[in-house]
Amino acid sequence: MSVVGIDFGAQSTKIGVARNKGIDIITNEVSNRSTPSLVGFNARSRALGEAAKTQETSNLKNTVGNLKRLIGRSFNDPDVEIEQEYNTAALCDVNGQVGAEVSYLGKKEKFSATQLVAMYLTKIRDITSAELRLPVSDVTISVPAWFTDVQRRAMLDAGEIAGLKVLRLINDTTATALGYGITKLDLPNPDEKPRRVMFVDIGHTDYTASIVEFRKGELNVKSTAYDRHFGGRNFDRALTEHFANEFKQNFKIDVRTHAKAWSRTLAAAEKMKKVLSANPAAPMNIESLMEDVDVRAIVKREELEVMIQPYLERVTAPIEQALAEAKLTADDIDFVEMVGGSTRVPAIKEAVSKFFGGKTLSFTLNQDEAIARGCAFSCAILSPVFRVRDFSVHDIVNYPVEFTWEQSPEIPDEDTSLTVFNRGNVMPSTKILTFYRKQPFDLEARYANPDELPGKINPWVGRFSVKGVQADANDDFMICKLKARLNLHGILNVESGYYVEDMEVEEPVPEEGDAMETDKPEGEQPKKTRKVKKQVRKGDLPIAAGSPGIDQSVREAFTERENSMYMEDKLIAETDEKKNELEASIYELRDKIDGVYAEFASEEEKDKLKSKLLDTEDWLYEDGEDTTKSVYVAKMDEIRFIAGPIVQRYKEKVEAERQAVLKAQEEEAAKKRAEQEAQRKAEEEAKKAQEAQQEPKADSEMQDAPAEGEAAPAEEQKQ
Repeated sequence: MSVVGIDFGAQSTKIGVARNKGIDIITNEVSNRSTPSLVGFNARSRALGEAAKTQETSNLKNTVGNLKRLIGRSFNDPDVEIEQEYNTAALCDVNGQVGAEVSYLGKKEKFSATQLVAMYLTKIRDITSAELRLPVSDVTISVPAWFTDVQRRAMLDAGEIAGLKVLRLINDTTATALGYGITKLDLPNPDEKPRRVMFVDIGHTDYTASIVEFRKGELNVKSTAYDRHFGGRNFDRALTEHFANEFKQNFKIDVRTHAKAWSRTLAAAEKMKKVLSANPAAPMNIESLMEDVDVRAIVKREELEVMIQPYLERVTAPIEQALAEAKLTADDIDFVEMVGGSTRVPAIKEAVSKFFGGKTLSFTLNQDEAIARGCAFSCAILSPVFRVRDFSVHDIVNYPVEFTWEQSPEIPDEDTSLTVFNRGNVMPSTKILTFYRKQPFDLEARYANPDELPGKINPWVGRFSVKGVQADANDDFMICKLKARLNLHGILNVESGYYVEDMEVEEPVPEEGDAMETDKPEGEQPKKTRKVKKQVRKGDLPIAAGSPGIDQSVREAFTERENSMYMEDKLIAETDEKKNELEASIYELRDKIDGVYAEFASEEEKDKLKSKLLDTEDWLYEDGEDTTKSVYVAKMDEIRFIAGPIVQRYKEKVEAERQAVLKAQEEEAAKKRAEQEAQRKAEEEAKKAQEAQQEPKADSEMQDAPAEGEAAPAEEQKQ
């Protein structure tokens, strides 16, 4: 079983997996560590991720991006109008949700944002499965902290449609904080002052600032603030608007009237922005941008900063808000950790550093991959198959949730609303609500401050009908208890209901005195008890819940449609693979029949094969341009029937030559071993002979030597 974390971004997505005792960011089919968050449609199939990016410029009206910004929205949301400016496909209403109208398989179709995200997640699932060579199920997915209940439910629906089990939806900056804290071995002890870190995350479309306190084994999010319309794409747009004006003046073309020219200018502006983050100036050259006009320009970093000045003035606002909500000052922050691609912009780094009194900013995390790593850690913590260091994550509620209900006729002064989860409350969290009723009743959950919600999202969260309520035998109220919970995903549910009765029960009284005196046989020690009034659970209350998520029947229909499209895409991909294989075989055999295969075929076989290759090639580029997989396989088999014997003869000769080479190598090796053995034996015999010669000489020397005390020979005495 795999452990996968998905950083689902507006522009691109990164995938983290737990393996090799760490977290790896895996690559996609073209070896990129991030996959474009795009879904495209054409006359034959869908194009997802890299494939959609490749054909984006030529298929603008049928390519949908910024999927994260669309999911869970209604079509009349003001934010959707903003997203239309950044989307070339036409957005539309799909059963109350925003979606896109595209041309797919030759006809117009509408897909909801939930369906589009599910399509993209199937691609992410396949990329991960291909890398791990395992089926992928359990995942953690990141979402912006400002996502509401309906947006989070839509993400879970999309995951289910894609065949994924989402263990947790985790806020972007919380995932970053988890990746930061779980690897730190020098965090303060639980009884010490916590380490406070401000995470500044500026991505492609939005900006989040979070203050997180760390102690050993835990993190606590203290506050989170955000600017939902502040990111890299705004800087790209400012540059593109500048170039549109310049091109109109200098080259007499208006890229605003030409979607493809605008898209190419926007892509060039994004590249220039990245270059300007590291260089004082950057050039731009686009060939045949529009009306066969080549354009060129150069921009200095100072000029870009003037263009984005309105955004630079907003840089400190989320930081100030986060500090205010946490009741802290800039001096209370120990580290300012910068993540997100747009934090590379020098003007942004300078503004943040200046706000903190010139404090050196931290870049210890990978700015692009920190969220994906944190998501993978979160998934590892929740997965039973992976062992990871214990680390508690305490996130917070970003929007206060209140419950409202109808006043009971028997209680005229009863309040009819209550804020159950306040902003800043720890999440996940459970609250018990108590009601006194004589008949079934309903209650609704909604966001207490609708003005704080993104766009004009409906503040309604859910409706809950409590059944089985009735007066007791004395016509008194039934005491109803409801368990309301904000779960790991940040989604609200009334999980259960039950009723209780006030009853007198006996409970033991704890004794005071020396513990030694109580060491007596049990029979000699009378137990003291007292009667107390307690609420005793007597039975369950059924609850019918209504939420803003899609119905089960609709979800099943979406799942069935997604599976159908997935199989169609797979068949198209396999068909294209067989077509390419056929084409490659034609070129390969045509080249080899007069080359390496020439000596293995008769002239008649050569002519027959060449004729077959020519006929197949003509068919391939005429009638066979678009046919079925089985037809390509049949054509390939026809060619193999003729070429097979020739290829087999060639392979047999190659194999015979290989065997001959191996035999020669073995004989050479055996000869070499024999020579080495003979040389070794010769050396041993020579050594033995030398030792035999030395031994007699030593004996004669011992015999000629005079014994101790004997006189030397006369000649030696004379000398």
